[in-house]
Amino acid sequence: EDNLQLYSCFKRAFLERLSLLGISRIFAIGYYKVFHHLSLLCLQLPSFRNYVAKAQADDVLEFDELCGFCGNKKNKQWVWAALSRKTRQVVAYVIGDRSEKTFLRLLRKIPLEYLRLKSYSDYWQSYNILKSKKNHTLVGKDSGETNHIERFWATLRNRVNRYVRKSLSFSGSLKYMHWVTKLFITDYNEKLSTPFE
Repeated sequence: EDNLQLYSCFKRAFLERLSLLGISRIFAIGYYKVFHHLSLLCLQLPSFRNYVAKAQADDVLEFDELCGFCGNKKNKQWVWAALSRKTRQVVAYVIGDRSEKTFLRLLRKIPLEYLRLKSYSDYWQSYNILKSKKNHTLVGKDSGETNHIERFWATLRNRVNRYVRKSLSFSGSLKYMHWVTKLFITDYNEKLSTPFE
């Protein structure tokens, strides 16, 4: 029971922008022990897809990418995501560079029924792949068609300091960046929907 309470406290702390060192200081627990607990917490998370609602015919997908850093500002890592306008859930996401190859990884993670929906993105060159979909439109930020995913990025920045603009807080390792992002997005989706079989 004590371990469950500790994990619950750690989870809330990770979701409130606290760093590993910050949590270590607050709970008076060694840094590497905190890192170990984070790894266990993320390994025990349910499958990401458990919280993604089934696609609805009148839904719309919004695509976008957000820059973060790993180690230093020279090592940029981009979070790519596809977001359901109707449910506000993140349908799929990946972390990588800003290349077409990373975007193709994202597309492979999106359920087929979502890929058939109407979709929008900005003019970044990688999104040209979607032109063959016939129902995808490249738009400017001022069009309002990607407002929901932009709002999601604002929430992510507010809750995960690794993505705050001009921040001095970086993930020390790519593994940690993946863990914290997965933890946040899984928690975010879970709050928007109940799991389905």
